[in-house]
Amino acid sequence: MPQYFPTVKKVQYEGPESKDPLAFRYYDADRVVGDKTMAEHLRFAVAYWHSFGGKGGDPFGPGTISFPWEKGRDAKTRARKKLDGAFEFMEKIGARFYCWHDYDLVEEGKTLAESEDRMQDAAKHAKELQKAKGIDLLWGTSNAFSNPRFMNGAATNPDFQVVAHAAAQVKTAIDTTVALGGHNYVFWGGREGYMSLLNTDLKREREHMAMFLTMARDYGRKNKFKGKFLIEPKPMEPTKHQYDYDSETVIGFLREFNLMDDFALNIEVNHATLAGHTFDHELQVAANAGVLGSIDANRGDYQNGWDTDQFPTDPTELLLAMRVILKNGGIGAGGINFDAKIRRNSTDREDLFYAHIGGMDAFARALINAHAMMEEGTLEDFVKQRYSSFDKGNGKKFEEGKLSLKQLANIGKKQGAFDLQSGRQEWAENVVSRWV
Repeated sequence: MPQYFPTVKKVQYEGPESKDPLAFRYYDADRVVGDKTMAEHLRFAVAYWHSFGGKGGDPFGPGTISFPWEKGRDAKTRARKKLDGAFEFMEKIGARFYCWHDYDLVEEGKTLAESEDRMQDAAKHAKELQKAKGIDLLWGTSNAFSNPRFMNGAATNPDFQVVAHAAAQVKTAIDTTVALGGHNYVFWGGREGYMSLLNTDLKREREHMAMFLTMARDYGRKNKFKGKFLIEPKPMEPTKHQYDYDSETVIGFLREFNLMDDFALNIEVNHATLAGHTFDHELQVAANAGVLGSIDANRGDYQNGWDTDQFPTDPTELLLAMRVILKNGGIGAGGINFDAKIRRNSTDREDLFYAHIGGMDAFARALINAHAMMEEGTLEDFVKQRYSSFDKGNGKKFEEGKLSLKQLANIGKKQGAFDLQSGRQEWAENVVSRWV
């Protein structure tokens, strides 16, 4: 088997003082933090589409990056060579999981039957590589948004023929995920939304989406898929109004259509900020509802208002995120998938390693510091004290639903004047700064 990354050996942990750009400074897979190793906490995954298919193209020019596996004789050969390159990279970087869309795992065929045949061939080779390299499929999904047929959506398309085509794609993707032992299956509804209400039946489209997800859930369970189905919130781009805008919106949708037991959320950093939220906010909302399923790790550009999918490097953002994840007890069968792409002018093979090393180190450092900050307990103690008036007496009765509005109002009338209690936000931010 040829080497696609011959200049890079397996990336090793060398410690914070290391100057080697191809070594980890903070990510030590076997280091125990709390009750688990770093590898168990972080469950890093590589995004197949960006890492092995992203060519650096943008609206103003074609791609700048080429891949050696593109030179295969036919589509099946190219897919197998691409898998070889992907698994070589993942083994060298030390990632134990990967994620794919159907049509970045293989090239879409002229017919659904041809595409399914290619998927089956690629899955056979992927299964062999997974076993040989000890790498698992974190999740699979279907690209039901790129092809022009999906310009008006997939599950929510007003044309039934498109909905049926999407179902065939999703069925094959679920079958492949099951065959490869995938831990989760993701739905990203990039085109599930609308541009104008003038030509849209909003109620009907949401009901169609719920029906489609229910059918996919039922099919998966019938065919021995035991993992979670994940929905990835995003507010806009490419659709102006997307039906999965943010965590709260998706949770409301899942509750409305009785899907909470089988579905969870895959939270992406850049999607959270596009929705006007912080990453830790979106994580906390999902955690509170018991549906924090997995993470797509990246970041946006503060000067750009779109999804730039850069590798995560912000220490404060990641520290706060890891604090939420640790309070949640982890991310279960989910993971941290680097849904991020190297920049258009990063054209060397080593650049893909630099990007992942930086992201993995940033998360590892955030994990270490978030755990230490929580062990110290300064913020946790303050928050507990701030809400202590609800731990006893009438405050406790209020939380337990043992007061009527009239009783609560009478308490307010009798208590008289009281002192304001500071939220001490600046103090709390200073506490966080000590751990960045």
